[in-house]
Amino acid sequence: MAMKTPEESDVGIACYISNLPGFRGILKQRYSDFIVNEVDLEGNVVHLTTLDAPPEPIHLAEENETNASDQLDKSYDAEIESFRSLAGDSDADLLQSFIAQITSGAEESLSPIVLSPNCDKIHRTAIHNYFKEKFKFLVTDTIDGPDTSTKCIRVRVSSGGQSRGKMSKKRKERGDRPFDSRGSSSWPEHVGKFLRFHLYKENKDTQEALGLIGKMLGTQSRSFGFAGTKDKRAVSTQRVTVFKQSASKLASLNEKLIGIKVGDFCYVKDGLVLGQLLGNRFTVTLRGVIADSEDTVKAAADALGKQGFINYFGLQRFGSGSVPTHNIGAALLRGEWKTAVSMILDPREGEKDVIAIAREYYKESSDIDGTLRRMPRHLVAERAVLQSLKKFPGNYLQALKAIPRTLRMMYVHSYQSYLWNHAASARVQKYGSDQVVVGDIVRHQEHDDENVAVVSECGNDDSSDAFDNVHLDETSEMDLPAEGHPLVKALTSEDIASGRYSLDDIVLPMPGSRVIYPNNDVADIYHDLAKKDSISLTEGMHNVKEFSIASMTGGYRRVFQKPMDYDWEMLRYSDYSVPLAQTDLDKINNSKPLRLVEGKDFVNGNKDNNLLDSVISSTCENGVNASMNVGEASISDRDEIHMALKLGFTLPSSSYATMAIRELLKTSTSVAFHKTLNHETCSSLQT
Repeated sequence: MAMKTPEESDVGIACYISNLPGFRGILKQRYSDFIVNEVDLEGNVVHLTTLDAPPEPIHLAEENETNASDQLDKSYDAEIESFRSLAGDSDADLLQSFIAQITSGAEESLSPIVLSPNCDKIHRTAIHNYFKEKFKFLVTDTIDGPDTSTKCIRVRVSSGGQSRGKMSKKRKERGDRPFDSRGSSSWPEHVGKFLRFHLYKENKDTQEALGLIGKMLGTQSRSFGFAGTKDKRAVSTQRVTVFKQSASKLASLNEKLIGIKVGDFCYVKDGLVLGQLLGNRFTVTLRGVIADSEDTVKAAADALGKQGFINYFGLQRFGSGSVPTHNIGAALLRGEWKTAVSMILDPREGEKDVIAIAREYYKESSDIDGTLRRMPRHLVAERAVLQSLKKFPGNYLQALKAIPRTLRMMYVHSYQSYLWNHAASARVQKYGSDQVVVGDIVRHQEHDDENVAVVSECGNDDSSDAFDNVHLDETSEMDLPAEGHPLVKALTSEDIASGRYSLDDIVLPMPGSRVIYPNNDVADIYHDLAKKDSISLTEGMHNVKEFSIASMTGGYRRVFQKPMDYDWEMLRYSDYSVPLAQTDLDKINNSKPLRLVEGKDFVNGNKDNNLLDSVISSTCENGVNASMNVGEASISDRDEIHMALKLGFTLPSSSYATMAIRELLKTSTSVAFHKTLNHETCSSLQT
């Protein structure tokens, strides 16, 4: 099947609410043109305000100062003999020799030891616990055994508080798989086991940033928790939790991290899980605005606040490569496991060279080990599939199930989103966007929840960025009410006459076993599209429930969405190299105010221009000759004054800021389209 990078029309994005003309504007010309701050469950906007670690709780500080040499000032003969009865002579002798080497000062060149293969998980757990209790200077983790039915326990010296001393171990000496150092084994009882911090990142996925932090901490990705993923090409701040790590240790990474900062630390009892957020606060700057008049821009900006936009799932939902995620979802719904695996692993257009090389290598050689060495670690789905196929050759369903659950379910959710988008376009095309009509599905008057959102059988469907170049939304979820207490209803003529329902109440279903469809022509869109893909929305096509729409609950999504806490301002500027919005890091660094062109800035309402930022050395982040310095760029730019539109708004976690921008511009939000605009702008600066 020939595939291409999806365009908006391919995934059902076709209509607008207003008939106002659009205008030219460049989205995400700079990372700081798209700022995202998470909004927590209490409605607080998450900001990075400090990079400093607070004073450590006294017992935690004391523990961090404890080193392995102090613990080795005693004989462990009794503990080793007890271990002998638990693990056997061979492993006990191995451990005794290992400890002897440590006490002799040979730890600089000391490699980990691997205990005998063991297929009994309960017995392995007992061994892990024994080490935690009796050998606090050692750390254990589990690795694959010599065959698929066994595992082995690996033992190494704990770096502990001696991470810079002779007890430390270089990662390259530890083998292919990192150790699972999930924090201290003797964490103080009175201190929350999770360190919560604010993660600030520029032009990086959430998973990519946490992967780098985890590597530096020596802990695996499962130690981290977060409420939702954030756009890659953006500046974003969000909450993250990590299991049993000290704030001082994490704060010390700030000097080494590039494009990432961590701060605002505190210890909490529970880790974050996906979906624990209300939404996101966006600060979006559209540069290079060109319109037939300023009134056109102002009218469009005003209309967005009053009318909102069609709440489409944005292009990010479907991937930026030539294998759209909804096509993989369709294969899963049909039960075509091998096809789905091929679509996940096969070469595709529009990827970085390192990823393309890994895919081509596997396609030509089928060498799993070689491919895993080449495949970047942030490609979670691909690596999970390959590792499973290594253990269970030819078992494609097992390989798919090896992908983390929330991640693998995104393929199916992507297909549901594909159907929803087409249905939303059909609703607007057939019945307009100015009134409710008979057959519309609306929120029942008994339910006041403002955020009718996706509900799915798999639980939270917010996992996203582990896909290569796929940045999916954060979807808030709610349980469907018990039978007899419907969440929604189809409007009758009597309901229309009552005037009780408005556009804000209209929802459309995400297909599932417990949803109802509109009582008008829009319902046919769902079934007709699914039929074209050889999928039934009412009957199971195989017995794997998690990949069957007929076995999923389903849910509802608001059709028309208005931005909250909305404001906008028009700005004049003369230098493309200068950021027009202030990031959290700018505030911490006390960047100086930007001087706009005097007398040329137009502000909506009475809002002040809070435009603080520093000038950087390149004129355009992509495309302009790197040898051009700031002075030259400024001189060439002074001949022309440019206009920008800066917007601030909050959206629930199931909505896309790019769809709001699309309503303004009346043009595509695809990365390729805006790269073209950016290239045109940067090229003009060179002439």
